[in-house]
Amino acid sequence: MAGRSPPNLKLRKLKMASNPSLPKWTTGVFGLLALSGTAQAQFSNNTADIPGGSANNSNTENVDFGDVDLDGDWDAVFADGGDTQQDQNRIWINRGPGGNLGKFLDETSSRFPSINDQSRDIEFVDFDNDSDLDIYISNTAAIVAQGNLWWRNTGTGSGNYVDETSSRWVGLAGANSSIAASQILGSGTFIDFSCDCDFGDLDNDGDMDLFHSSYGGVFGGQVPSRIFLNDGNGFFEEFNPSGFQLSGQTIQSNNPGIWCEGTQQSDTTNTNGNRCDIASSALDIDLGDIDGDFDLDVLHGARQEQPRMFQNRLEESGSLGFRDVSNSAFPSGWASGDGHYEQEMGDLDGDGDLDIYGLNWLAGFGFNDCTMRNTGNGTYNSLTTLSGSSADDNEGDFLDYDNDGDLDLFVANFSGQDKLYRNNNNGGSGFSFTQVSFPSSSNTALDADACDVDGDGDYDIFVANDFGAANRYFENTTGTADSHGPYIPSVEQAPDRTAGAAPTVVRAQVYDNAPYYITWYNPTSLTYTVDGSGGATVPAMSSGGQIFRAEIPGNVVGTIAYFFSSADEYGNSGTSSTLQYTATGSGLNSGSPFCDGSGTGAICPCLQVGLADQGCPNTNPNGNGAKLVGSGNAQFSSDSFGLEITDGAFSKPGIIIKGASALSYPNGNPNVANSSGIFCVGPQLRGNVFFTDSNGAATVTTFKGSAFGANAEPAGSTTYYQYWFRDPGNTCQNLPGDSAAFNFSNGVEVDWLN
Repeated sequence: MAGRSPPNLKLRKLKMASNPSLPKWTTGVFGLLALSGTAQAQFSNNTADIPGGSANNSNTENVDFGDVDLDGDWDAVFADGGDTQQDQNRIWINRGPGGNLGKFLDETSSRFPSINDQSRDIEFVDFDNDSDLDIYISNTAAIVAQGNLWWRNTGTGSGNYVDETSSRWVGLAGANSSIAASQILGSGTFIDFSCDCDFGDLDNDGDMDLFHSSYGGVFGGQVPSRIFLNDGNGFFEEFNPSGFQLSGQTIQSNNPGIWCEGTQQSDTTNTNGNRCDIASSALDIDLGDIDGDFDLDVLHGARQEQPRMFQNRLEESGSLGFRDVSNSAFPSGWASGDGHYEQEMGDLDGDGDLDIYGLNWLAGFGFNDCTMRNTGNGTYNSLTTLSGSSADDNEGDFLDYDNDGDLDLFVANFSGQDKLYRNNNNGGSGFSFTQVSFPSSSNTALDADACDVDGDGDYDIFVANDFGAANRYFENTTGTADSHGPYIPSVEQAPDRTAGAAPTVVRAQVYDNAPYYITWYNPTSLTYTVDGSGGATVPAMSSGGQIFRAEIPGNVVGTIAYFFSSADEYGNSGTSSTLQYTATGSGLNSGSPFCDGSGTGAICPCLQVGLADQGCPNTNPNGNGAKLVGSGNAQFSSDSFGLEITDGAFSKPGIIIKGASALSYPNGNPNVANSSGIFCVGPQLRGNVFFTDSNGAATVTTFKGSAFGANAEPAGSTTYYQYWFRDPGNTCQNLPGDSAAFNFSNGVEVDWLN
């Protein structure tokens, strides 16, 4: 169905605009007018640029976009089989960049494991934190007893996958599991009927956890949804604070709620934590922060029952937990009848919170879709029928097809014509939808995803069709490039603290006029200053939903001011407001970056032409510069300091260079030894040669500077470090005579304590 999963990485080769300005988002009174109209939408049914024949004639349940081979364009994967047959999932590779961008080849046989199953959902997620996109597959046991699968991307830009299902699950049917031993399969998974699973950092520990929904056999709605937590290395164990284990496949009334407060009761109206309903015929679930506390809540679909809302209690209680708040979150009569196949959350009115579109939620009145407005605190009102939506729809997706800055709506129809609605918000105080024309499509559509597959600045649509009909590529020919940057309306306030080893974790809400699963790839970062001086930038990673997460080093002492920045793939950018907190104590000393383009420090000449965000870009496919950071404590008595390198050239030799002073640009040498970067350390001594790994990373433990032998650093001294490495094939523009044989990272200044 509609589930998609964020990577815990930054894959796209994008750049931040050099002078981001604070975006504007609208506030005010909500108003929704469901109107009809005939405004022209510029889409064409492109059959020439996608595979045909046997590569495009399955029962397809789901389509997802991601850059599987790290070449900077959007590839597509498909979940095939569904309820009716065992089939092979498929992968289409985008042949760009270059003249073939937006043209796809089926490469299933060479990239995917040869496995036939009944797949209903396929999710991209970097579950092992190695900077490529892995895959999670949701299956149903409608024909053959089977469960969900884990496929790992073999990495280094290959985009090839291996099945690791048997090793990625931890403790199934064990002491902490609610799963009965009778449900475990020899393949290492467990029997289930899953149509949608989503990933998000539910416990705010920096990795992607799994929310696993189930609709039960024959849509019985008696098999519970479950939560599995990531251990940080891509191994998943069930979150079951109740300690309860089912005796069979289904959960019974008055059984503990497993991961949710209270005991199980179907269709409960209780909202104080005494009762919950975690077992319903869910065909779709969504994760997002509905109440502004930066924790990911769960919008839980239900085909036959009323959809439900579960509030994440992490912020309120200090530990992970959920409460069923359906009857207090939704307005009266929020759903009726049968056939509630799907729902989506998005900021439809630009006021910085998540509104809801419910597909077939008013099915008791002719399969009508509806919308609801978030009041700002996680409760909803203004339940409104979407005009012209009375057909049996199956999937909705938000996208800005006309590039006017707001979220429009595409609806994949189960029984006839797909539909497109234009949001007429245009920066106003509310929103209204007008149905617009769309190319003829009369298949049984089960899913749709949108992204700019051909790189022309507007959002195209892929539609997944059932019953052997070909999947469709609807190419957007609007020709108006996206000029609207992300907006960051809310940033988490960090508390005052005592400096120490643990980082200060802060989160932000990041929105854009794009599908949320595209915004997940936006290069997003946090910049902080200490006592009003300097400036350092750390990456912010998607937590799922609209949340991004960053860590400020815990050793800094003083008044720390910070803000978030985010950019889309077209260079449009936005920044948040600035918050601050105070850290007291002696802290730890892990070094301070310099020569990185921030403040008045030296910069790589490449930065002058806007090609990178730090250091000098190299042959690492992410397009960033190599980054050098300190780790541990630069205290002479602790003997625990180290230097870590990320985003370097793959498997290349390098040297840590040490100096007693720092050279500031333009005094640094911008073209030393045929190198692309600026040499910012001097006079220098060189340590031992070492190699980066296949991801361009390395760790060098200096032990009081002893990597430099007799030149170990005495307590009280200040030392400047920089990483110099082999980087053949790199090109840094505007550098006369640059043969690009070598490269430099940023520098790290270390004040050695006693």
